[in-house]
Amino acid sequence: MRLNSYIALLASLVFLASCSTVRKITNKDKSDNTLVTKKYGTEKREFLNGIQVTLGTVTTTKQKTRSVATGSGKTNNGEATAGKADIEKANWLQLKYAVVIDAPVENLTNIPLLEQIDRWWGVRYCIGGSTENCIDCSAYTQIVMREVFKVSLPRTAQEQYNQAQRVELEDLQEGDLVFFSTGGRSISHVGIYLQNNKFTHASTSGGVTITDLNDKYWSPKFRGGGRFQQ
Repeated sequence: MRLNSYIALLASLVFLASCSTVRKITNKDKSDNTLVTKKYGTEKREFLNGIQVTLGTVTTTKQKTRSVATGSGKTNNGEATAGKADIEKANWLQLKYAVVIDAPVENLTNIPLLEQIDRWWGVRYCIGGSTENCIDCSAYTQIVMREVFKVSLPRTAQEQYNQAQRVELEDLQEGDLVFFSTGGRSISHVGIYLQNNKFTHASTSGGVTITDLNDKYWSPKFRGGGRFQQ
């Protein structure tokens, strides 16, 4: 009887020891498999110059920027956004002639007009000419106005002056004609007004080019502006 009691006691001790070991192993495995989660939604991180970044927004010191949808070009309230990216994507003709006209790139929006100027640029002047070998002033305005503004002009500078609606110097708009008298009282030269006081024309000295209305040669010979409706 006593032997049976000793055996039962010994079995109990062995059982308790094994349960304790299993519990420790189980706890250890469970802790190793615990998932670690981090919350980033409200976390702010400081960078140089006080710039903070918070999930989808950029915050500069004391001022938050609006979130912009990727590739949409609009802010959350639907307003269009503009910046350096727009200028970098500008047509190369805009970049080229912005320098010549001395105007902001974003103001040069008439690409067909710039294409015509570039096509004819430097073509030499000759009386009665109307090809890319040589061209005179009224043929140049006639071709460009037809191709860009869909307006048909008479052939000579004087005829174009006679049929145009008069426009004051301060009211000139892109596509208006500017007339000059290089000798006598008749109109002997014509060009197309661009912007920023510049006009394009076929000059006798340099061929097709762009000139300022304040040029010391052309300014005293200016006789007025004219407009043809499309």
